[in-house]
Parts: sequence; C-alpha cells; structure tokens
Amino acid sequence: MAFGDQPAYLRVADDLRQKIVGGELPPHTRLPSQARIREVYGVSDTVALEARKVLMAEGLVEGRSGSGTYVRAQPEPRRLVRSGFRAPGGSTPFRQEQADEQMHGTWESSSEREAAGRPVADRLDIAPGDEVMRTRYVLRSAGEVVLLSTSWEPLALTGRTPVMLPEEGPLAGRGVVERMAAIGLTVDNVAEEVGARPGLAEETLALGGVPGHGVLVISRTFFAGGRPVETADVVTLSDRYRVAYRLPVK
Repeated sequence: MAFGDQPAYLRVADDLRQKIVGGELPPHTRLPSQARIREVYGVSDTVALEARKVLMAEGLVEGRSGSGTYVRAQPEPRRLVRSGFRAPGGSTPFRQEQADEQMHGTWESSSEREAAGRPVADRLDIAPGDEVMRTRYVLRSAGEVVLLSTSWEPLALTGRTPVMLPEEGPLAGRGVVERMAAIGLTVDNVAEEVGARPGLAEETLALGGVPGHGVLVISRTFFAGGRPVETADVVTLSDRYRVAYRLPVK
C-alpha cells in the first residue's frame, strides 16, 4: 500500500477517511478493529490507536461502549440565513435564527440577573460587574436540540421597564428592535462575528454531539445610536450549518 511522507498514523487515518467519504465504509459500519488496522497497514498498536483518535476528533467515527468504533452518519448541512430583512410585526429571537423554511422549531427560555463578566462588559460597553439580564434559549426542531443562544442586555437600559424580561411582559418574544423601540431606543445597526471553537462539554451534550466536537458561534450585537443594547452568542454544531448572508446593497 503506497503512502506519502506523512506520519504513519496520519497516513492510516487518511486512507480510512477516504473509505468513509467514498462510501466503502458507510454510516453505522463498524470501523476495522485495532488488530485489523495493524495487520492491513503494517503498523504498531500505537499507530492504529492514534489513527482512530484522529477520525474520532474529526467526528467521522464514534465509540460505542462495549461494542467498538462505528462510522457516524453525517448530517446534511442546513443554511443559517443572516439577513437584514425583518418580517412585519417583529419576530421572536429564535425565529430570526431559524435556518430555512423547512425548520419549524419550538424553544424554551430562562432569564436571570447577573453581574457582567469582562467579555460581556466589553461587548456592551459597560463596566465589569454592572448588572445585565442574561437569557438562555434552547431551540428544538423535530424534538431535537439544534441551536443554543445566550443573550445579555444591560439593566441600566431595560431595568424597571416593561421589556426588562425578553420573554415576559407586553412585548414578550417580539425581538430586540421592537422591544428597544418601546423604551425610546432606535436600533440602527447590528454587528456579527462568526467563529468556530471546540464545544464545551455541556454544549455538545445538549446539541447531541460527541466530546471534542467543534461548534459554530455567531456573536451578535445590536446598537442604538452607537450604544450596544444587546449582545448574544448563537451556538450550534459546526457540521450542522453553513452561515449564509443576504445583505442589502445601497
């Protein structure tokens, strides 16, 4: 079997990866055992083990307790559409995050006061320790968790107003733009940053991923007259979505 000059474990992982992608090892098929890999590729147990670790880190295979390692079914990526368009009458936060017309989700939320840590304080242009309202959302589609979101709003702006709790009161679930307008703040700008990182254990567990699975993070901040009024992180598994932007041309 001819290979290049890569380290042995990467050469083995690359060959197995090609078999998985090419369909020779379809989803739910058991990966060759460590002994079989050692025999077929002429490598040591250590090399065989490291090759399997590479495939697990890439999310191509998963271990099943007491059974072995199996090829994972790869989800068909959906589009997470980002657009300046707003539907008439406002929208709930998760309606804005839903990926396409085929995904009709339900969500649950919980809000709690907390002192802003430095990262959130920097994003909201407030002092660390200032009070914010943190709201956590879980979005489900077909009963499965697909998106997580956490938003923060400075209580210096919304405290003791009818919109202090994003999902309660007369404008519950109406979205940041409409809620802020109700207290005299005109949202005129939004900034987003898209990045990827290893998922936290609780994130990947909630999203149905495996330890070490990468997540896609959209960090969004709404501004009114240059002042940040809300910032949020939207998190999903990185193999589940592609971020698609549709922006107006002026």
